[in-house]
Amino acid sequence: MFRYSTNSITVCVILDTRRQTKDGLYPVKVRVIYERKIAYYATGKRLSPEDWEKMDDTRSRRLLEVKDEIQEAFDRVQAVVKELVKNDAFTLETLNIRLKAATGDTVNTAFQATVDALAARGKVNTADWYKYALRSVTGFAGGNIRFSQVTVEFLQRYEQHMLQEKQKYTTISMYMRALQAIINKAKTAGIVKPSHYPFGKGRYEIPQPEVRHMALTVEEIDKIMRYACESDTTEMCRDLWLFSYLCNGANITDVCKLKFSNIRQNDICFYRQKTIARAKRMKLVQAVLTAEMKTIIGRWGNTSWSPDDYIFPFLQGGETPVAERRIIKNITHLINDKMKVIAAKVGLGHISTYTARHSYATVLKRAGVSIAYISEGLGHAHVKMTETYLANFEQEERIKNAALLTHVPKKAKRKISEY
Repeated sequence: MFRYSTNSITVCVILDTRRQTKDGLYPVKVRVIYERKIAYYATGKRLSPEDWEKMDDTRSRRLLEVKDEIQEAFDRVQAVVKELVKNDAFTLETLNIRLKAATGDTVNTAFQATVDALAARGKVNTADWYKYALRSVTGFAGGNIRFSQVTVEFLQRYEQHMLQEKQKYTTISMYMRALQAIINKAKTAGIVKPSHYPFGKGRYEIPQPEVRHMALTVEEIDKIMRYACESDTTEMCRDLWLFSYLCNGANITDVCKLKFSNIRQNDICFYRQKTIARAKRMKLVQAVLTAEMKTIIGRWGNTSWSPDDYIFPFLQGGETPVAERRIIKNITHLINDKMKVIAAKVGLGHISTYTARHSYATVLKRAGVSIAYISEGLGHAHVKMTETYLANFEQEERIKNAALLTHVPKKAKRKISEY
């Protein structure tokens, strides 16, 4: 299940049945074998032999979450092994020193180990998130932060520091969640004692920013569709935004990675890149290929229609994860810049690529379409996720409906004044 071999070094994950824990389970460990010597590294997880046998093809949410955490532990060890081999410096002793630094030395080295492991798995966006969080916390407390330093008071001061740096609460929340993940790993490894754990109710609670998602009406979207673009670049960006909206609110990463093989009969079928790493939880998104979408493909897409070609010619295939992310990020920025101009010209508020996704959901909701159908279209794993996603829209509707209770139409006012 988890296995890597190179230069006579074998890294794998095992259920260590040599000693049963008090709860009747066995620890899951990462085992490294080199020159007939063996080293074991804790993952912090314990399983029964029955659950261990199910890990390969489990659909259990509980076991999938355990599997993800085991994967992270395996990736951390694998990333260090790869680096030491690359530098011709591998021994079990140096591996022990590096792994100790990654989990037991400082918060900074733990952050860096996580960044390295994520980058090794091609998770560039998440790796960057941790990298930016590391840069932020280092700017606040230096490059040698001990785990014992991270207290409730430390976190409160760090939050104030970010506010003074004019960071938005969205950014503060993201960085704090990254720091919490690092502390959680240290807690699992026994480095941070539960009594000293600083996060949670009654301790430090990560601020939850109020996110207001703007959703357009059909009439507003029609204004965008009819807008006379000043240049081909603006027109392309407008069309890609509309394609995202019509394609069940697919984000730009998904749009860029669509291939002609994703077109099946009159549908575009794909798995969201955001969830593709969790194979057992993937949900197929099926969007009707409308006449408008076909026109956009004909205008800006590849002309080959070969199954292995991307629908839009931004990616060529074979790019590194870093190069791929850069290309998609640049396209997203370009679309956002052009849509901001278009929105101002047609009298709308701030519009971004995310507005297309939220508009898809809310237009259908306003039309009376069931939450279950919208959930399927968005590719959400559960209807509850969609209900949470649309909660802001529901609040806006309640405010409008409440105003109706005291709103008297003009004709009714004239009739009332006649009495």
